[in-house]
Amino acid sequence: MQLGYFWSFFCFYASVFFLFLGLTDCALGGNETDRLALLEFKARIPHDPLGVMSSWNDSINFCLWQGVTCSHRHQRVISLNLMSLQLAGSISPHIGNLSFLRELSLDNNSFSQEIPSEIGRLSKLQYLYLFNNSLSGGIPSNLSRCSNLIKFHVVNNQLVGEIPMEIGSLSKLTLFAVSGNDLTGAIPASFGNLSSLESLAAGENYFSGSIPNALGKLTTLRKLFLHINTFSGTIPPSIYNLSSLTDLYLAGNPFYPGSLPSILGISLPNLRHLGMFQAQLIGSIPPSLSNASNLEVIQLQSNSLTGQVPTFGNSLGLQLFSIEYNFLGNGGASDLNFLSSLTNATNLRVLVAGDNNFGGMLPELIGNFSTTLEIMQFNGNHMVGNIPAGLQNLINLIVFLAAGNHLSGNIPTVIGELKNLHILSLDFNELSGYIPASVGNLTNLYAFFLATNNLQGDIPSSLGNCQNLQILDFSYNHLSGSIPAQVIGLSSLSIYLDLSHNRLSGVLPLQVGNLKNLNVLNVSENMLTGEIPSTLGSCVTLEFLFMQGNFFQGPIPSSLISLRGLQELDISNNNLSGEIPEFLGDLIYLQVLNLSYNNFEGVVPVGGVFKNASRTSVIGNSRLCGGTPEFHLPGCNFKRSKGKLSLAWKIVISTLSGLLCVILVLSSYFLFLTRKKRNEPTSDFAENLHLMVSHHSLSKATDGFSLANLIGAGSFGSVYKGILDQSGMAIAVKVFTLVRHGASRSFTAECEALRNIRHRNLIKILTVCSSVDYQGNDFKALVYEFMANGSLEEWLHQKPTTEETQETPRSLNLLQRLNVTIDVACALDYLHHQCETPIVHCDLKPSNVLLDHDMTGHVGDFGLARILSEATQDLPASRTSSVGVRGTVGYAAPEYGMGSEVSTDGDVYGYGILLLEMFTGKKPTNDIFKEGLNLHNFVRAALPDRMPEIVDPFLLREIVKWENGGAGGCRVRKSLVSILEIGVACSAELPHERRNISNVVAELQSIKNELLGARGHRTITL
Repeated sequence: MQLGYFWSFFCFYASVFFLFLGLTDCALGGNETDRLALLEFKARIPHDPLGVMSSWNDSINFCLWQGVTCSHRHQRVISLNLMSLQLAGSISPHIGNLSFLRELSLDNNSFSQEIPSEIGRLSKLQYLYLFNNSLSGGIPSNLSRCSNLIKFHVVNNQLVGEIPMEIGSLSKLTLFAVSGNDLTGAIPASFGNLSSLESLAAGENYFSGSIPNALGKLTTLRKLFLHINTFSGTIPPSIYNLSSLTDLYLAGNPFYPGSLPSILGISLPNLRHLGMFQAQLIGSIPPSLSNASNLEVIQLQSNSLTGQVPTFGNSLGLQLFSIEYNFLGNGGASDLNFLSSLTNATNLRVLVAGDNNFGGMLPELIGNFSTTLEIMQFNGNHMVGNIPAGLQNLINLIVFLAAGNHLSGNIPTVIGELKNLHILSLDFNELSGYIPASVGNLTNLYAFFLATNNLQGDIPSSLGNCQNLQILDFSYNHLSGSIPAQVIGLSSLSIYLDLSHNRLSGVLPLQVGNLKNLNVLNVSENMLTGEIPSTLGSCVTLEFLFMQGNFFQGPIPSSLISLRGLQELDISNNNLSGEIPEFLGDLIYLQVLNLSYNNFEGVVPVGGVFKNASRTSVIGNSRLCGGTPEFHLPGCNFKRSKGKLSLAWKIVISTLSGLLCVILVLSSYFLFLTRKKRNEPTSDFAENLHLMVSHHSLSKATDGFSLANLIGAGSFGSVYKGILDQSGMAIAVKVFTLVRHGASRSFTAECEALRNIRHRNLIKILTVCSSVDYQGNDFKALVYEFMANGSLEEWLHQKPTTEETQETPRSLNLLQRLNVTIDVACALDYLHHQCETPIVHCDLKPSNVLLDHDMTGHVGDFGLARILSEATQDLPASRTSSVGVRGTVGYAAPEYGMGSEVSTDGDVYGYGILLLEMFTGKKPTNDIFKEGLNLHNFVRAALPDRMPEIVDPFLLREIVKWENGGAGGCRVRKSLVSILEIGVACSAELPHERRNISNVVAELQSIKNELLGARGHRTITL
């Protein structure tokens, strides 16, 4: 009995002991494996600006490390969430050792390289979020071993290759999102086995082939995004039978032309968003579509749809309706009947029906549309009749476009009730009568188009109240009277003012000098008299000036020498007189000059634009002489004594011959000395930069540094485009003007700054040339990669199309501007925080940001850059220095003007000003900024409610396109406000109040993702 009792006691405690040992060994071993895996993960993250990884140390249990979550029972890692923490590095393969991991969230960071295949060992993994990074390589095929995977989200990376067919075995998968990558191949037919799938987002890749019919088996599918790929063939009919679908985006694919099924609204009753633009659709819009009563967005633009538009009386929640660029309507009176049903849509914000065949009259009932309507567009149709007076009820209308129709009658005076209107386009119609004075009430107006109508009478002086107007086009009408000083002096006009082809008379008012930010001024083909006002020289940003076909008289005013950016000048067919001023040949950007049919006399200059007779016209001026032979003008006959002239020439020739001999001997001697000197080391950077090209090579590459190849000029030199003979490579050559004080120091500073830095958003230096020219003078040049799209300055302050130029204006759209701001911020983040020693650029401005063929931004011109020593970094920003102001007026930090040392905070200030300029279109040196007002205060005072008043008008048009493309207008506007707020924060007056540039990169990237998501493009709301 006792023995049995003892044996039972022993067995019990032995089993407990061995069980404890087993559990302890298991727990301790597993825990240690997790800890080591996390440390390996940390080792692959070299960039951690927020110090997240600092908590990952042995002072606390790894389960308490930031972003780590462990299970309570086994203390094993079940979640690793490090989203939006600005981390950069690669994902360690040791992640596969976290065998209990259920969630891995690394989204919104800068992880690069491949997704490790070891993730396939995580059999418990349910959520894998890697979107908005820079991951490359392919999707691991062994991901199929993660049999519990529910959501796979890798949107906005750089993944390549095909989707592994093995993914089709993940029966629990509800989300598969790979939009915004570089994936190729076909969508695997095995995806038809994903019986739990609710969202398939594969838009904006390079997928090809046909959309698999097997997707029609996914009865739980709610969202299907396959837009902007290269899918071909036909759209599988089975897709239209997925009754659970709420979002269907197949836009932007070269499908074989097909039509929407007639029962579309019946088979897809839950549809909310229909994105079928640019989808090769033919046929008509099915009337059944109105049965989908939950519809909010209909995007059918840019197809070949025909017939009548059905009514949408059941679609009470419709917000965006876009059908532009089709062949809808037949020019008949009933074409616009569908508009009556849209009066029931109480949330309608965007109605775009331009560029179709709609006839009939714009009905009075448009006044019954919801007051939420912000954009209404009927451009390019065949509408007739008057503009309905009921338009006045649409009090929140921002954009009204009805150009290119046959609208007639008067412009209703009630148009002045639309106080929120920003863009009004009624050009290319048959409107008559007078321009109502009530347009002066449209104080938010940015762009006003009335060109090519039959309008008459005076230009209302009340337009002077429109202090935000930047574009005004009243050309090709019958307007008469004088040009109101209030209008010609409207300083807000900065893009173009076109009053050409009217009957305007009188003088050009002196107030034209207020247009200091204007790019294009066209007053041609009128009856203007008097002299060209000298105040025109104050319009220093003018690029195109057209004054031909008037009765101007007198000389060309000397003040026009200030128009340094002028590209075209036409003052032909006037009564101008006097000599042609030499300074016209000194305007380096002047490409086209027309002086014909005036009364000019004297010598035709031979420099600059006058070298090219095909771009310069002087015909019809009978008293001109000289010029290049191509002008075929008589020689200028100066009365001199023939005998004395010959003797003088003899003396000159003999003197020059003697001097030439002396110069040749001295040049040879000094050339020998100079070359000898060049062989001696002069500084550290000479040891690191190989002298791969000579002065001769660069001269040949740039055609002797010809004016035709000049692409820019700065304080210390000029930049030329060239082609290297030996490689055929396009290059940009920055030649330093060494006679200028500080040029040699700028050359050295730029070499020193660029010698050891490499970043995709910094200008790449190819080589350096420190030599002598043909005269034995010092010659220093830097050779860069050629940037095909020039500088950001050229894009921000671009000209629009005019009749004379016939060139489409270049402008950066919203996403391009945002991308460039991110590029520049990334460059600064690298210079300030990722270089071995921080570098301060000191001269950040649009002309120093260059754009390559992909519109990627590159920061250049390091001539003022400073490399911060450790001692310098420790100095307070307020510490004074004798260095003086570094940078350019308007962009240089205010503390520099008080003698403070340069700092990274100063660069952040310049970046903030650059950002504000990009999105407002206003330079910080704009004349409106005076008496304490600057660009920073101008923007800050307008945010958030008055944002549309300060944003670049080109972006207002872009907003229209976004909304046509399905973006939420509120979200787009909110994003613009956020961007401008970042610019305001970066340009704060006090250095310590400015944003950290690393945070700015993350914030802008987040805004970009929201914008793309708002458009249903790249990042999708899932």
